[in-house]
Amino acid sequence: MIGVASIAVTVGAGVLMTVADRHTYPSIGSGLWWAIQTTTTVGYGDNVPVSVAGRLIAALVMVFGIGFLTVITAAITSTFVSRSRLDTGSDTATRADEQFRHLDERLERIEAAVSGAEAPTAEQFREIDRRLERIEAALTRPS
Repeated sequence: MIGVASIAVTVGAGVLMTVADRHTYPSIGSGLWWAIQTTTTVGYGDNVPVSVAGRLIAALVMVFGIGFLTVITAAITSTFVSRSRLDTGSDTATRADEQFRHLDERLERIEAAVSGAEAPTAEQFREIDRRLERIEAALTRPS
């Protein structure tokens, strides 16, 4: 879509420049060459519009060229950022898996300690409660 818009603006500007500034751009080829230079922001400066209409067209093409390059740059940057987030996300998932395994092992030890006693005492319940609070805090803490 962006490429189609860019080609349309470039060809349209080349034809318009040939009509608007016929003295400087006597052929469609010279108008198209100017439009390509301007849209891509190369702008050698060897051919510049002289008429007011030609300069207005030039201003619009320059703004479009800068906007086009900005959109392309943003799209490329977005791709890099997305890929980086995916890579970072897998590292975070691995760390979370390790934390869950560690917490699971701790819970198994707590359950084994509690199940060995005939009836849990109030102190054992408080100890379990403290450990569960630490586990909950570890799970809700940002990594």
